[in-house]
Amino acid sequence: MKTKVLILSSMIATALAPAAFAQQSTVNGAAGGAVTGAIVGGPVGAAVGGVVGAAAGTAIDPPPERVVTYVEQQPASTETVVVKEKIVVGKPVPETVVLTPVPEAPQYAYTVVNKQRVIVDQKTRNVVQIVR
Repeated sequence: MKTKVLILSSMIATALAPAAFAQQSTVNGAAGGAVTGAIVGGPVGAAVGGVVGAAAGTAIDPPPERVVTYVEQQPASTETVVVKEKIVVGKPVPETVVLTPVPEAPQYAYTVVNKQRVIVDQKTRNVVQIVR
């Protein structure tokens, strides 16, 4: 029985390894997922948890502190947009919301939605941080 589990674990780890390595920017997510998966499901859980953690880590990588500081220091007179959708980290802001680029970090933009300053990824429009 142990041999079957070991072989199955090896096969899954080998099959999922390329996906895990593709998420190099999310080492914390992958490592955290692998540890949690190992605790819950042993070697198979570690392989699956690493891939899931890497995918989740991609969505929530926070922006650099200089970007957060820049957004915090912008004048409060920036118009706020009201939307029905809940603004959530990892989800895109609606297309109707106008984004203002962050000059020193062009991959980020910000906006004020529902009276909250929100930092988004310029390419995907996904929320990366809600500034409180």
